[in-house]
Amino acid sequence: MPRNDTKKAMADNDDIPFNRDFPLKPGVAEEARPGVRRVLCDNPSPFTFTGTVSYIVGRGNVAIIDPGPDDEAHARALLDAVRGETVTHILVTHTHRDHSPNTARIKAATGASVYAEGPHRASRPRFESEKHSPESGADRDFKPDVTVSGGDIIEGNGWRLEAVATPGHTANHLAFAWAERKISFVGDHVMGWSTSIVAPPDGSMIDYMDSLDRLARRDEELYFSGHGPEIPEGQRYVRFLERHRRGREASILHRLSKGDADIPTMVRAIYIGIDPRLTNAAGYSVLAHLEDLVARGIVATDGDPVIGGTYRMAA
Repeated sequence: MPRNDTKKAMADNDDIPFNRDFPLKPGVAEEARPGVRRVLCDNPSPFTFTGTVSYIVGRGNVAIIDPGPDDEAHARALLDAVRGETVTHILVTHTHRDHSPNTARIKAATGASVYAEGPHRASRPRFESEKHSPESGADRDFKPDVTVSGGDIIEGNGWRLEAVATPGHTANHLAFAWAERKISFVGDHVMGWSTSIVAPPDGSMIDYMDSLDRLARRDEELYFSGHGPEIPEGQRYVRFLERHRRGREASILHRLSKGDADIPTMVRAIYIGIDPRLTNAAGYSVLAHLEDLVARGIVATDGDPVIGGTYRMAA
């Protein structure tokens, strides 16, 4: 879709200082900071903004973070960007199909080892009452060479990255922090152009909020995300996201107090003016909040908290 339309697809949230100024062209390697290059994939959509951003860390002996979707042209652009250099590491923040499938092409071309938290998995078991799964975007073929946990260090020539566990958007989501530079590659957990989608059972709002707090308590100031421009003052921006999510929770509780009982009704009342292509994703974000509220005993439902359930304030 045209990029201008993509920018219009997400309704503004007045409480978050979004930045949608991102003129990077697909296939062009740009040095965003010393030791950090980025290449945009040509896969714009209402969910990916102008496309997936892959990162090249270091010079000479480098790491590639998030090789992107199954896209031969993007793989060529990444390999062209590192021509004459050695790719020693491939790092993957999470296993959605706009981030990890191109890993196989880059590994075949470079022989680099692949580092990630693990294969794709859901944040919780799927309930028997769930008729369908929102995990169509999962890359279930992905398997890393080296499994990484929060706190693990991945080191190359001239760079040193710490894995930071950031589950929420997916169960296996990692950020990679370059503490020396006060930079963090945050994948889809934090984005400057939009809020992140948290869609159970793939994602978890409880985990997502915990991970936001984990990032905010760290020292990294500059965030590079999987879509859109870099985020200065990253910790401050994360606090905006936290306040936004608490406000969304308050809106859901308000709708329940008014007698709204199902998710589609709540979405229509809360997400006024939303792009129709995002209605399903908004429903799953509401579900993520409701799961959390049910677990805390604030909201009740009959049976499992699922997308087609009915909800009410707990007695």
